[in-house]
Amino acid sequence: MNGDEQLLNRRVYGANHDDPHPGPLPGRTYAELVGGPLDGLLLDIHGWRTEEVEAGVALSTELSRWPGGRALYDPRPGEPRGSGPGVGCRFYYSGDTP
Repeated sequence: MNGDEQLLNRRVYGANHDDPHPGPLPGRTYAELVGGPLDGLLLDIHGWRTEEVEAGVALSTELSRWPGGRALYDPRPGEPRGSGPGVGCRFYYSGDTP
């Protein structure tokens, strides 16, 4: 399996578990979530401005320390980011919040 096939087999955050096509869409840009309760999922960041990406995210999840809370993910300063479709960056788990 090549890199493109592996990318297509991954699930995007927010896709329903019973969705027949929960993977990434062609031409979109994604952040890979690393660590924590959402490890391995992709987050659609297509069209986000640089400052939005740099701010990180608080994603709702039943898998956080507080069910119904949010898992916090942030990019690492200075880590390279790709431009264009595919996985453009990584967001790393930094904790949970209610």
